[in-house]
Amino acid sequence: MAELRPSGAPGPTAPAPGPTAPPAFASLFPPGLHAIYGECRRLYPDQPNPLQVTAIVKYWLGGPDPLDYVSMYRNVGSPSANIPEHWHYISFGLSDLYGDNRVHEFTGTDGPSGFGFELTFRLKRETGESAPPTWPAELMQGLARYVFQSENTFCSGDHVSWHSPLDNSESRIQHMLLTEDPQMQPVQTPFGVVTFLQIVGVCTEELHSAQQWNGQGILELLRTVPIAGGPWLITDMRRGETIFEIDPHLQERVDKGIETDGSNLSGVSAKCAWDDLSRPPEDDEDSRSICIGTQPRRLSGKDTEQIRETLRRGLEINSKPVLPPINPQRQNGLAHDRAPSRKDSLESDSSTAIIPHELIRTRQLESVHLKFNQESGALIPLCLRGRLLHGRHFTYKSITGDMAITFVSTGVEGAFATEEHPYAAHGPWLQILLTEEFVEKMLEDLEDLTSPEEFKLPKEYSWPEKKLKVSILPDVVFDSPLH
Repeated sequence: MAELRPSGAPGPTAPAPGPTAPPAFASLFPPGLHAIYGECRRLYPDQPNPLQVTAIVKYWLGGPDPLDYVSMYRNVGSPSANIPEHWHYISFGLSDLYGDNRVHEFTGTDGPSGFGFELTFRLKRETGESAPPTWPAELMQGLARYVFQSENTFCSGDHVSWHSPLDNSESRIQHMLLTEDPQMQPVQTPFGVVTFLQIVGVCTEELHSAQQWNGQGILELLRTVPIAGGPWLITDMRRGETIFEIDPHLQERVDKGIETDGSNLSGVSAKCAWDDLSRPPEDDEDSRSICIGTQPRRLSGKDTEQIRETLRRGLEINSKPVLPPINPQRQNGLAHDRAPSRKDSLESDSSTAIIPHELIRTRQLESVHLKFNQESGALIPLCLRGRLLHGRHFTYKSITGDMAITFVSTGVEGAFATEEHPYAAHGPWLQILLTEEFVEKMLEDLEDLTSPEEFKLPKEYSWPEKKLKVSILPDVVFDSPLH
């Protein structure tokens, strides 16, 4: 639940917090909040009290909305630079606003504040519109919930598959890319640094191009098309054409980029599963699990962190792709460059459900069966052509159970799958090493996956000589507790 009200930013009727401010006002403007307000006032000195969507019950009091506030400003743009008038939305809550551990643990001033960023969004103002629509605030809350629940942070160039018009209309704008806000500058708060990531609404075809190539490349193309975003990447929910329909030559640039660079997408959360065909599924030594009492198989905290690091580092363009090592010095599944002490999103509330990492041995498998839903399966050609043929890796992390599948090429260091033993499992994490020759063969056989609407489910592919089977299955299969 949220309400719309003027913000409590210091204005003509309220003294700004400071050494001489009354205690009551100082308590209303905690330092983290005040620092972000300061950046907003720099940009909008004539709007000291913008309209604001406020969480009625704050997250730290048990409410459902992680963002305490979303402020909404009117930006006049710059017609001469093809920047239209628009509404500018700014979130408060992904960073540490309070510094008293009510939401984020304070870890010092040198690192990130909270998750290290806030979200922004720029929506084209419609003719005659006197007040900003409030639906973007709920969109931002949805993204914030994902961050808080998964602890996966966003970076510039990331994409979000939303599969629905952002404003619940009939719009073609149904997905998002993220980029640096063109006006908001990083803020140094008493609790760390805060940057500002802007949400950019895109069409399905633009999302797919970002997946197959990279988000930054598509963002640059969007900047060159005024009606598709322009220099400040302003979202127009009434846009009815993709950038490729507006300018067909842009598709050639994407195709050339894919051929030259491959894909920057290093992994996805997906509906997927795998089976070890080397032994009967009822075998107590199932490669995907270690049984401790009646607890289900789980990824250990260190495996989880390595997968996260694999996904995070895979977004960087490295000359030598490396799977980060499982570092015994890391504690609680946390890397040195992340805010510590948040509970691992894959761990149960009961510590007895956490399988000690040392008890899970790496096993080589003879034969495996991979299972994907249709959406995940459609990304296999991207995984093979855009990642493995460029010497990289790609990870599917199950959203319906504790399981992960990482494809690696022979150029990736740090993998526990090898050319001698191409299928290897560490608990429920499977790695598959594919040679370039086999990747080319798979791409030929999986060609129809690029047009999944043309085949019926279930669909099965098999390479008996490699002892590998891949099935594309209906979503309902993955909703079973067995997966």
